[in-house]
Amino acid sequence: MNIDFHKGGGLVPAIIQDERSGEVLMLGFMNEDSLSETQRSGEVVFFSRSRNKLWKKGESSGHVLRVREIRVDCDADALLVRVEAVGPGVCHEGYRSCFFRALDSGGNAKIITDRTFSPAEVYGTEKRR
Repeated sequence: MNIDFHKGGGLVPAIIQDERSGEVLMLGFMNEDSLSETQRSGEVVFFSRSRNKLWKKGESSGHVLRVREIRVDCDADALLVRVEAVGPGVCHEGYRSCFFRALDSGGNAKIITDRTFSPAEVYGTEKRR
């Protein structure tokens, strides 16, 4: 199948979902190379827009994402990657999911879950991308 990388300037969004719970863990971006490497290795590899290079999830933390299934949306311009998340969390801020805040009706964010690991212990700093 041909993924439409052209529409997004060479990138497609990749929604990462826990295969067992259905929880959305994070959103990243993939280019053709990162998708190929993900398929080859069986672990999620993104294209880091801030670093302008491929980035394997878990290369610093050890919290890797093992691919169980990759789905393609109807327009072939977005991916849903169902994974087994290895480790206590996915978010670099120490949460199981990057979606740990909810907006109230006034637009204020509230943390709705507890941290599952210490970023300082994992990364040597409180916050790292």
